[in-house]
Amino acid sequence: MRLGGPIFEKYGNPEKWISIINSLGYTAAYCPVTPETTEETIYEFKVAAKKADIVIAEVGAWSNPISQDEEERKRAIEKCWKALYLADKIGASCCVNISGSRGKKWDGPDEKNFTKETFEMIVYTVRKIIDEIKPQHTFYTLETMPWMYPDSADSYLELIEAIDRKQFAVHFDPVNLICSPKRYFSNRELIKDFIKRLGPLIKSCHAKDVILRENLTVHLDETRPGLGNLSYETFLSEINKVDRDIPLMIEHLTDEREYKLAADYIRSAAKKIGISL
Repeated sequence: MRLGGPIFEKYGNPEKWISIINSLGYTAAYCPVTPETTEETIYEFKVAAKKADIVIAEVGAWSNPISQDEEERKRAIEKCWKALYLADKIGASCCVNISGSRGKKWDGPDEKNFTKETFEMIVYTVRKIIDEIKPQHTFYTLETMPWMYPDSADSYLELIEAIDRKQFAVHFDPVNLICSPKRYFSNRELIKDFIKRLGPLIKSCHAKDVILRENLTVHLDETRPGLGNLSYETFLSEINKVDRDIPLMIEHLTDEREYKLAADYIRSAAKKIGISL
């Protein structure tokens, strides 16, 4: 697989961008441009990435396309269209979003998130996004989440069948699937099962960790890779069996030092099982 993460240093051209990525030892990267970038510049970054053997992992479309607020929903769908178009133009592995929430917080829990009505809204919305852009070189994906669909291998498979679009694929974040002590302590089996059933459709992954606190009731906190209970040896070995070019993107840390520590830990875990990152 290919390791990547955010970059903090400024860049004004593809050459500088590639130089920064190489200095960090990454072979994958988040999309370096925005949907407002000119097509000429998008093409320049695409060519530079290919020449340097850097995989552009994903274009984020972070928004709530099933919001109960009509204007927010329209803006979100338009954002998804633009992000998916950019992902296709620049040759990213995928465009990624969450399915969305029926509550006030765009990525938060709500009692309606697991209803049949919401499931059908997700199906309709994903089809609408894909059918408008008709991507040829990338995929639209939904990040796995603890309190909205897809929250398991089962619900992801149900969505794939219902959406029925070949350019709909899978984004895997195992930490987001860990929403109970049972899943926390059996995360090796959870990872293996998910990848066994969905592996060929996984286009990008997120790298972080999770820790279960001892105070009641249940407190699960996201933390830096290596500081929690996620079995990285299982995660890395199972993903590597599927495709050695799948991006593994570190996220949600505060500064360059934290990202370096995370990358060092992931590389050390990979080395233990004979994988080079």
